[in-house]
Amino acid sequence: MADIIGGIATSHTPTIGFAVDAKKQDDPVWKPIFEGYVPVQDWLEEKKPDVIFYIYNDHMTSFFADHYSHFALGVGDTFHPADEGGGPRDIAPIEGHPALAQHIAEAMVAQEFDLSYFQNKGLDHGAFSPMSLLVKLEEHDGWPMKLVPLQVGVLQPPTPTPLRCYKFGKALRRAIQSYPEDLKVVIAGTGGLSHQVHGERAGFNDPEWDAEFMDRLVNDPESLTEITIAEYARKGGWEGAEVVMWLLMRGAMAPKVKLLHQAYYLPSMCPIATMLMEDDVEDRPEAEIESLRRRKDEQLEGAEQLEGTYPFTIETAVRAFRLNNFLHELVKPEKRKIFVEDEERAFEEAGLTEEERVLVRNRDWQGLIHYGVIFFMLEKLGAVVDVPNPHIYAAMRGESIEDFQKTRNAAITYSVAGTDKQQA
Repeated sequence: MADIIGGIATSHTPTIGFAVDAKKQDDPVWKPIFEGYVPVQDWLEEKKPDVIFYIYNDHMTSFFADHYSHFALGVGDTFHPADEGGGPRDIAPIEGHPALAQHIAEAMVAQEFDLSYFQNKGLDHGAFSPMSLLVKLEEHDGWPMKLVPLQVGVLQPPTPTPLRCYKFGKALRRAIQSYPEDLKVVIAGTGGLSHQVHGERAGFNDPEWDAEFMDRLVNDPESLTEITIAEYARKGGWEGAEVVMWLLMRGAMAPKVKLLHQAYYLPSMCPIATMLMEDDVEDRPEAEIESLRRRKDEQLEGAEQLEGTYPFTIETAVRAFRLNNFLHELVKPEKRKIFVEDEERAFEEAGLTEEERVLVRNRDWQGLIHYGVIFFMLEKLGAVVDVPNPHIYAAMRGESIEDFQKTRNAAITYSVAGTDKQQA
């Protein structure tokens, strides 16, 4: 069974990543940053967690105002550093844990928390800046643990409330504990502490509030759920209100914890703080956990018995991402033009396997579904290659279009093709 072995709270300012990349560990101004993480590094080396569940917010890098979610769970098999404007950091990608992510998603939904899911998106400094100092990367060939990231939408109000984040953490605890395989999981909450980076109030800090917040996080976390976002911003700066992600981490810990380490250093715009804690009381109600295991599967129970039905699960989305993504890219005129003019070039640029290329070349609609392509990508391919929807339906059923139309009330034809076909 999976166990939560500890919780980490850390700032995620880009200052940390810069210090690592610039090798500032011996510079007197920067050295306290490195020293603050040493006990955490040592603890991780000793405990050897299998997975770190990493709570962060993206800084309008991979999650922009065109689609901004409260809670977005990373379900991919690999996560790369994002390009934030000057090229990505020279740091290795980290392996994900799609099976644990899918389990968490199912268990969270069963507890009335609605999520969005992401993969193939770069993680910006909110993730990789402190991650690169939590781990002694120079002593490992790559990352020594896997990652399941949770992106929390704290930048665009209305944002998740402090109470919602704390409750999310409590539900997350049961979700992880209900995972049937033996895994050691660490929860990391990031952001803060007091700072503001925009407007005339830029540069605001309050070390006294930071100290109070850290003390209450350990000893009285529920009191922190009663503070509004505006009050968090008044006390700790507008961007400092992101400390609700620390509260989410704390919710995933036992009601009583022991503080193993705490560090705080304010060199410039944002404090660089770390906290390390472990449960100090047993909190694993097996009957409740077993009930959650059953409930998480209720909604899809029996779906596997529906003949000719293939739910597009998280597992499917991760496994067949490359081909689904290739077909989705056909909504872009420049990608569509390459495909229409030279399919083989399009296949090569997308890095499709031979099996995937054959499925697309042959317009094997049924085979594409069996492979894990969601129908709505077939619909897009059909629009590009001038195959109407009813022809695709017929092919999936193994029928001629004439026989399929006999099963309909009207023999109509249509597709989602738009202006390209109208102008042809």
